[in-house]
Amino acid sequence: MVFSSPLFLFLFAPIFFTIYFLTVNKYRNIIILCGSFFFYAWGGTSFIAVLIISLLFDWHLVNAIHNSKNIGNKKKYFLTALLINIALLAYFKYVNFFVSNVNDIFKIFHLSGLQWTNVVLPIGISFIVFHKISYIIEIYRGEKEPTEKISDYFIYILLFPMSIAGPIIKFKDISDQLKKRESRFEDILYGCFRFSIGLFKKVWIADSIATIANQVFSVPMDELNIYFAWIGIICYAFQIYFDFSGYADMAIGLSRIMGFKISENFETPYISQNITEFWRRWHISLSSWMKSYIYIPLGGNRRLKLRNYFNLWVVFFVSGLWHGANWTFVVWGIIHGFFIVSDKLFWIKISSKIPKWINIIITFALILIAWVFFRSLTIQDAFQYLKKMFDFTTVHHSIAISLKALDFSNFIIFIFILSFIIIFLPATSIYCNLIRKYKRIFDSGIFKMIVTIIILFISITKCVTSSFSPFIYFQF
Repeated sequence: MVFSSPLFLFLFAPIFFTIYFLTVNKYRNIIILCGSFFFYAWGGTSFIAVLIISLLFDWHLVNAIHNSKNIGNKKKYFLTALLINIALLAYFKYVNFFVSNVNDIFKIFHLSGLQWTNVVLPIGISFIVFHKISYIIEIYRGEKEPTEKISDYFIYILLFPMSIAGPIIKFKDISDQLKKRESRFEDILYGCFRFSIGLFKKVWIADSIATIANQVFSVPMDELNIYFAWIGIICYAFQIYFDFSGYADMAIGLSRIMGFKISENFETPYISQNITEFWRRWHISLSSWMKSYIYIPLGGNRRLKLRNYFNLWVVFFVSGLWHGANWTFVVWGIIHGFFIVSDKLFWIKISSKIPKWINIIITFALILIAWVFFRSLTIQDAFQYLKKMFDFTTVHHSIAISLKALDFSNFIIFIFILSFIIIFLPATSIYCNLIRKYKRIFDSGIFKMIVTIIILFISITKCVTSSFSPFIYFQF
């Protein structure tokens, strides 16, 4: 079940929120837990038993960590809980990848490969395990106390707006809200407003732009020219941003309706002036998680520069591997690690002397190069695609013919221009002045209500008249 499906829009959401608001505050968490279990189970029941057993293990082990007076026992319980969850993620997400690579090595030496039944990837496994690890580490560090009720822990892990594709919320940022929160009219209105914005991003922009990106990446390499290549990767960059940020908007909106205040996951990332800034704006919750639980424990920037650069590489290697069991994701992470280290070594100093718009263009181009690996099925495909992006021998091809071949309809052109404006307008002084001048209007309840009704109507219309399209980050 996805937020943009008629099933969610016309059945699950209305029924869930009706029951939720008819229930007294004392029992609303029970409604959330039941709704979240149902929502997750709809995507596949095969993992539910394993998930519940692992949650019960976490609950008892973390309580043992908290109650233990012996440092050795506390560390033993901590490592056990941590390793169980890492093993859970490794098995379900990476065992197929490992077996496949081992068999490739065996083939080189003409050996028979390992016999293995492919493991089905449970939906949202990466996000669930990262939430579980956050809970374990924060209790071990003494930053927070365990939840008094096991149901509250289950809600933290399975809260349906975020269990499948984030944002990744650290336990300490939501623990107090699990016990007490309010669903005021302002929160409900804002939640509906954010949900409608996210739904519009997904069904009108991301899904429309995806048709071009998918066409380009299905074109045989020998037929690809420089125009095809750049149009395709730009469309993919737009697609993944509006798809993922759209999901985050909907998750934040649905959570706010229930009274949960969740931190932002995106902040106009494509107007960044360097890759370091990009990672402060893109998938903010993942960056924050990596910083708290990997980068800082490794020593952060408190060590020698060489060690600091190594720590950054480790973070982005893990980030790439977290996204998927494929070498393309690993290379994508390593590339971003290289860019980050380059920023610290020299680029931020040099770029400070370059005009803002040139920095934005350079940074966006670097992001596009990295996205090629993220989108490609193999590393070989990625390098071939990059070669086409810089194959200037094909510039004699007519760009108009390329656009026509890609079925760039007037509607797609309109959506592409709209995407471009939404993404890059915030970098202009005109936008900043406009927001400052009309801030009171934009923040008013009446404005949000009108925008919500209009956008929700046209987005729902699109949902019921178009085919189903899953969110990109569901595969992670």
